[in-house]
Order: sequence, then structure tokens, then C-alpha cells
Amino acid sequence: MNKELSLIIPAYEEEDSLPELCDWIIKVIDQNEINAECILIDDGSADMSWKFISAIAKSDPRFYGIRMRGNQGKSAALQSGFNHASGKVVITLDADLQDSPDEIPELLKMIKEGYDLVSGWKKKRSDPLEKTIPSKFFNWVTRIVSGIKIHDFNCGLKAYSIDVVKTVKLYGEMHRYIPLLAKWNGFTKIGEKIVDHRPRKYGQTKFGLERYLNGFLDLLSVLFVTKFKKKPMHFFGGLGFFSFFMGFVVTMLLIGQKIYRTYADMPTRDIVDQPLFFLALVALILGVNLFLAGFLAELILRMGSRKNEYIILETTEDRQG
Repeated sequence: MNKELSLIIPAYEEEDSLPELCDWIIKVIDQNEINAECILIDDGSADMSWKFISAIAKSDPRFYGIRMRGNQGKSAALQSGFNHASGKVVITLDADLQDSPDEIPELLKMIKEGYDLVSGWKKKRSDPLEKTIPSKFFNWVTRIVSGIKIHDFNCGLKAYSIDVVKTVKLYGEMHRYIPLLAKWNGFTKIGEKIVDHRPRKYGQTKFGLERYLNGFLDLLSVLFVTKFKKKPMHFFGGLGFFSFFMGFVVTMLLIGQKIYRTYADMPTRDIVDQPLFFLALVALILGVNLFLAGFLAELILRMGSRKNEYIILETTEDRQG
């Protein structure tokens, strides 16, 4: 039976916060009479997170658990949740209690009003400066590159129409760029809501500053993959043609110059003694290799589609109701 709402919560070693979070969620959906399911994904935790998830899934049919085989990352956990979601609206939130379930009713309402995606904006963050300053710079760059006017691409609290989560496919660490992936898949009604950001109550953050470097690399990756995934030859072939053409032109000019100076009894210099010749030769070889890369990419693209890049170890019993 389809639900009004699917809540998707990836968790990695959050045994302390999960009981409080689930109690909070139950309170919110009961008070607002929301027909919801809650999908808890244990991303390879070594603590008692899965034990709690299994227990609550048995006691409350609105809860469903997925256990990943090892820590596969937030994108894989979210994708597994997206694949299991049955609600008309999907809301994601982190399991560390920094995202408030009290935001659920308003996010649900905004999607029902016609938004494809609503991203939370932690306008007042409960994080130290060493996290907030890189985050602001990261979001500014992503906003410029993507053209999407939201302030917090990496906020875990987001709401989606079911069509978005069934269309967008995540891999690697692409969860940061779901708004960008959604836009390039035709979902352009993207909104933003200021949300409450709470201090971490239990444990420590699982992410370091390296995530910002990885984030920029992922941005380059998603820009390339999304723009050229259906036509890799346009990218590699175009660069290859340009490189080969420039190398060919320079080589012909050097040869022409050599012939002209020889017949004009002018001092000449061996072509292989000129550094420009070797640069031209490199451009020729690079052009051929880029063209071949584009050709191979086209062949691979036509051999089959990408399979889900995550492995589930087990799930709780089938959902009821």
C-alpha cells in the first residue's frame, strides 16, 4: 500500500541518537496524522545500531530496516532507501539529531504544493568555524556552477516528489548534488526552506575537512557525467579533434618552413631540433588517444546500463499495512 510519506534515514554508528530520533518522528507523524513509513539504513555500523533498527521494525510496522554490507557511504545508503520508498513524498534526514523532525509537516506541504525538491537551509549552523567557512565557500561555488539558487546543497534534510527519487541515480558521493542531478533530469521546481540546525548531542561527526576537497572533485565529475553521459564522443572527440588539428597545423608549418628555407638557400634548422615540433607531436598523439577514448566510451555506453552500486546484507521483515 502506497504511503503519503517515506522518511529515509541513513545511519552510521548512531546507536545513542536513533531511539530518541525515532520517538521524535513517531510523535510528529502521529500529531499531524501523516500516513508515513520510515526506512532506516544501517551503513555498516559496528555498534548496536542494527539491533535497535531490527527491534523497532518488529514492534512498529511503520519502520523498515536495511543493513548495508560494510560502510558504503551516504550516497549508497540513500539510493537503497530511494529504491525501497513507496511514499508519494520522500524526506531524508540525518540520524544524528541535528536535523529536526519538526520540519517534516512543512516540507511535506511544500512538495504537495508543487515543488519537485525542497532543500533545507541551515541558516544558523551549530558547527565550528572550521566547518562553516569551507561549507559557505563550497556552496557558493556550487551555486555559481549549477545555477540553482539555494544556499545549502549538503543539508541532509531534503524533501522530494517520488518521481525525483525514482529518476535520479546516486553513486560515489553524489548525494551532495541531488538538486543538480534533479535539475538536469528535468525537475526544475526546486525550493528552499530555512530549517533548525541543532548541536550534535551524541558522539562525533563522521566527516572531516577532506569531504570539501572530495566535494569539488565530485562536482567536476557530476558536471561531466550529466552533461556528456549520453554523448561522450562529443566531449572526447571534440577535444581530440582540436588537439590533432593544432598538432597537424604546426607540423605542416614547420615542414613548409623547412622546404621554403631550403629552396631559398636560407639557413635551415632540422625539424627535430625544434621544441615546437615535439609539442606538435604530443598534440597529435593526444588527439588520437582522446578520439579513441570517446569511441570506447560510446561502446561501453551501449553495452549496458550501470547496476546499483551498493550491497545490502539484510533487511527487516516485509513492511505491513
